[in-house]
Amino acid sequence: MNSVSPDELLKNHGLKNTKQRQLVLEELAKTKSALSQPELEKTLGKVMDRVTLYRILSSFEEKGIVHSVLDLNGTTNYASCSKACTEGHHHDQHLHFNCTNCQKIYCLDVKIPNIKMPLGFKAININTTASGICSNCS
Repeated sequence: MNSVSPDELLKNHGLKNTKQRQLVLEELAKTKSALSQPELEKTLGKVMDRVTLYRILSSFEEKGIVHSVLDLNGTTNYASCSKACTEGHHHDQHLHFNCTNCQKIYCLDVKIPNIKMPLGFKAININTTASGICSNCS
């Protein structure tokens, strides 16, 4: 997670500071693994509806606050971006690890090497996921 406060993070990315946005950022900061919208709904469902949560996550991804990664079941999970990410430009391409036991997804500090795309192709996002047993389950 960014070491910047939620207030500053929202301001730096041109988003209005709302209680709902603050709560989502706080939930993401509490865990070392990526969280799915259903997981966030379990803890935040009493203070915001599903549509509001979806819109917040979408705007956070668009602004470069979070990035998404699919788990083994095809569910989108969200994790905090690095400070280098900006609107429309995610600069923290790294390896994700999906534990086959606990189903959690972790961002690993393993950078994906620069991949030269064939002529005419422009990669917007490269996502690589390894699966196996995490350190908590082994």
